[in-house]
Amino acid sequence: MEQTLIDVEGLGLAAPQVGLSLRLCLAKIGARITPLINPSITWKSTEQDIAEEGCLSLPGISVNVKRATHIIVQFIDTKGKSQERKLSNLSARIVQHEVDHLDGILIVDYCS
Repeated sequence: MEQTLIDVEGLGLAAPQVGLSLRLCLAKIGARITPLINPSITWKSTEQDIAEEGCLSLPGISVNVKRATHIIVQFIDTKGKSQERKLSNLSARIVQHEVDHLDGILIVDYCS
């Protein structure tokens, strides 16, 4: 999955996008690609913004999506250790997008 994400110069990738039935995603947080195993967003700020998002699963389609600007995500890392991160802005948006994939939600589901 990591090589696929690098090859397409993406910001995130969820296991279902590559045909894997796992609750796993990769998200570019800062300069690092971070694997998140069984991620759960446990808090979202009331502050939100709207930004255009594209998706590797829907080439050529962009949608304006309203998302929380800050989140807390809990996940398991590749060493099996529980992690909790507070993320903001683009990193928060990427993780929300990828967790949506794990929950069966696509950006087009945000269209009215």
